[in-house]
Amino acid sequence: MSLHLDKIKAPINGEMDLFEKKFRTAMQSTVPLIDRIMHYIVKRKGKQMRPMFVFLTAGMTGGITESTYRAASFIELLHTATLVHDDVVDDSNLRRGFFSINALWKNKIAVLVGDYLLSKGLLLSVEHEEFELLRIVSTAVRKMSEGELLQIEKARKLDITEEVYYEIITAKTASLIASCCATGAASAGNDKEMVKRMHDFGEAVGIAFQIKDDLFDYEQSEKTGKPRGIDIKEHKMTLPVIYTLQNVASDKKNFIINTIKHHSEDATRVEEVIRTVLANGGLDYARKAMYSYQQKAFDLLEGIPDSNYKESLINLVKFTTERNH
Repeated sequence: MSLHLDKIKAPINGEMDLFEKKFRTAMQSTVPLIDRIMHYIVKRKGKQMRPMFVFLTAGMTGGITESTYRAASFIELLHTATLVHDDVVDDSNLRRGFFSINALWKNKIAVLVGDYLLSKGLLLSVEHEEFELLRIVSTAVRKMSEGELLQIEKARKLDITEEVYYEIITAKTASLIASCCATGAASAGNDKEMVKRMHDFGEAVGIAFQIKDDLFDYEQSEKTGKPRGIDIKEHKMTLPVIYTLQNVASDKKNFIINTIKHHSEDATRVEEVIRTVLANGGLDYARKAMYSYQQKAFDLLEGIPDSNYKESLINLVKFTTERNH
């Protein structure tokens, strides 16, 4: 089944258009250089799945309010800040096929722009006394930083267990989607219990989303016969690899770890690692885990009245595991 984002977005089309206008306003500055960079950022925006999670959750759990627009803007400001900083950290010159901020304006400016975006988000919530919103999103920022640092620490030794893997992706990826859903519910005036439930829903979706990302590397090689192995080249321990390491003989295990650690640019060795992962059920295991988190998310929606918002939210969750980019 092919799921299109345009169709999923249908119940919130008007809101998303208005949100884009409000978001552009939220990014404005009197400093011409910042304004130029903000204009560039807005122009190259991605699929906008995060604001969709905010609006659909709010619509499903009580209704979209002015506070919902602020929640979506805050999360986008924060998310954009982390991406700008990530590109500096990773020394990356491209982001979604466009030049990164640091490639065009250098690291110093990129770091300051990230700080500017973060402060705009914080001020947006403080000025409107949205302290619950501030708490949810600031917690997500802390977790994302912790997750990145934990991954860096573990990448040095490559001693990542499945438990640590989930700890990293829950912090790094899932905490942001969890905060989208939690702020969406909070902006619709829900009680703490519903906000927590939507947070847990978003967290489960985020974990499924990250496992799907892990699978991309291998799914490409399954379909095309041309392994990509990007995660291996970046010394990343993903779920298919972690599972395979637990289930192969020690010589194969040493070969995989050695390749990821010291020979990640050796195409022949990387191909051998991918073949070993495929042969030992690493992909099937990861897919099963992905679908079990997807189901966990669906279970958390049980008992919430049916609506266009709920149907779209369910389809957005399916999209996260069926997307091919």
